[in-house]
Amino acid sequence: MWQAITSKVEDAMETVIFASRWLLAPFYLGLAVSLVVLLIKFAGELFHIATHAFTATESEVILGVLALVDLTFTGSLIIIVIFSGYENFVSKIDHSGHRDWPEWMGTIDFSGLKLKLLSSIVAISAIQLLKQFMSIQNVSDREIMWLVIVHVVFVVSSVLLALSDRISAHSNGHSAAPDTSSAATTEPTKAGH
Repeated sequence: MWQAITSKVEDAMETVIFASRWLLAPFYLGLAVSLVVLLIKFAGELFHIATHAFTATESEVILGVLALVDLTFTGSLIIIVIFSGYENFVSKIDHSGHRDWPEWMGTIDFSGLKLKLLSSIVAISAIQLLKQFMSIQNVSDREIMWLVIVHVVFVVSSVLLALSDRISAHSNGHSAAPDTSSAATTEPTKAGH
């Protein structure tokens, strides 16, 4: 009887814990709303560039376009987080009815998500650094130094993460095959001893 009660309590706890993943869904909906905010900012920046196209200098136009690229990368980053995060942590999305469904959606695991996030952050950081270089006369050496340091830290972090994931996958791939075959050959030896 005691075992039946603990089993029911354990099942109830597991059900609640498993259902708690749905608490993440509003976060992803909030990120989808933030895309609208980003789109408004993008439209404002595009309007500003278009209205000043004939009077602005070449570097001002390039800075404006870099701001648009930066906003685009940020939007892409949000999409990656929304879809990959939702599929990895909340629920699978049925995309059978969508003919234009991108191949990467639904195939990115958590490690792939980390790499895509870091590579997007590196790209955004590079654009920010390039924007500062384009207006170097308005930026202090100290600011440039810190921007370069932060960018290098992002680059090194992403390379180290990619290497650690590759080493981990490589060692798991090699250790899985020998373990399977060696277990079959060593099991009778253990029984014989």
